[in-house]
Amino acid sequence: MGAPRSLVFWCLLSVVLTQRVKVRNEVTGYVGDEATLQCLFPTTSSDVKVSQVTWMKEMGGKKQNVAVYLPDHKPNFPLDNSGRIRFLNVSLQDATLIIQPLRMGDEGTYICEFATYPHGNEDGVTTLSILARPTNTAESRKVVAGNTMIPVAVCTSANGKPPARITWISTLPGNFNASEVTNGDGTITVTSQFNMVPTAVADQQQITCVISQRTLTEPENIPVTLSVLYPPQVTIEGYDDNWYVSRSEAVLRCVAKGNPKPTHYSWSTPSGSLPPTVQVQGDRLLVQSVDMTVNTTFICQVTNSVGTTRVDQIILVQAQPNMAGAGSTGGIIGGIIAAIVAMAVVATGVLIFRQQQKNHTEQDNDDLDGPPAYKPPPPQKKIEDPELDLPRYHELPTLEDKEPATMGPSLEDEYLDQINPIYDALSFASGEGAPEQGFIMSRALYV
Repeated sequence: MGAPRSLVFWCLLSVVLTQRVKVRNEVTGYVGDEATLQCLFPTTSSDVKVSQVTWMKEMGGKKQNVAVYLPDHKPNFPLDNSGRIRFLNVSLQDATLIIQPLRMGDEGTYICEFATYPHGNEDGVTTLSILARPTNTAESRKVVAGNTMIPVAVCTSANGKPPARITWISTLPGNFNASEVTNGDGTITVTSQFNMVPTAVADQQQITCVISQRTLTEPENIPVTLSVLYPPQVTIEGYDDNWYVSRSEAVLRCVAKGNPKPTHYSWSTPSGSLPPTVQVQGDRLLVQSVDMTVNTTFICQVTNSVGTTRVDQIILVQAQPNMAGAGSTGGIIGGIIAAIVAMAVVATGVLIFRQQQKNHTEQDNDDLDGPPAYKPPPPQKKIEDPELDLPRYHELPTLEDKEPATMGPSLEDEYLDQINPIYDALSFASGEGAPEQGFIMSRALYV
């Protein structure tokens, strides 16, 4: 029982003593940058003496000294005397190590060890991981259009660590694969190819290489424009089905596209030679005056470095021009003119309607502001004998009168005289300067 207890005691003591060395379990650095390997030994008792500090690296299952410091001696760096490795502070309590610039070969496991008295050696272990930022590129491959799936673009993430992950973004049908190569310095190069069946439609289309890697804050996107070589694609333009005798300046044009750009155009007929009225101007064929000799088939042949393509155009020459097309054109023009006239008529009608509305509005306003429009009819004149004695209006007999005409005015007549004295003013007594013509007014006008 004594032996096992003693073993446990010494193991616990060893753990306690080992924990006194302060190190970081893992340190990450980038190639070309600086790495700091911390190692501290804070002493809590004056009885503990430190006589030496040593940094070691595990290499091939063995430990090899990297840095050593003894009091009264200069620090020593057995693996590198170029100054890349140094102590942050030359001290027996602080053995922090600086490595700069970092190389891929610096990656590994490091042990910081203090030689103490009376406890012996105490150490701490740190793992140094080196990351390398890759160099990323992408490019297309010139391929010829065909029916076989081949690589049309390649994307490379070179000299990185850890290895990059490469994907592709494309609207074109295809697939991709990747391969890795470990370089002599420990970095890794990843290469990915995008594969598809190349067609003329894919030429100048864009796909994107997407690279993800630990040292990148976000994926890097590299666009790639595809280059697919294909023979010329040719059409003939200019024939309108209305070539007639004596027509002038008839033109055919050979329209072609290809990759690379077409470099040669040639015109011919099935008989080989061209009619004498035809002039060739590169991709254009000009007929100065149409005659029956151009009633044939014209052949345009276009060539680039990939191949040659030909296309035919049959020409039918008529004795008279085809007026059907002209008639339809005239109908279209007439329709346009009629539409314009109709629009003008509608616009004029709208303007007239608005003006009438405006006039009515103004007239209504004037009627409201001015005197009444109704005027009573003027009194009628009656020619009578000037010597005839004219009675006053209240002396005239009415159907309601029950009394003889010799009687005086009634009470009703007196009341009317009071409220309408103007009518009395229009009456004259007999023999007192009465006018030759008098007014006869119905009582109904003032009732």
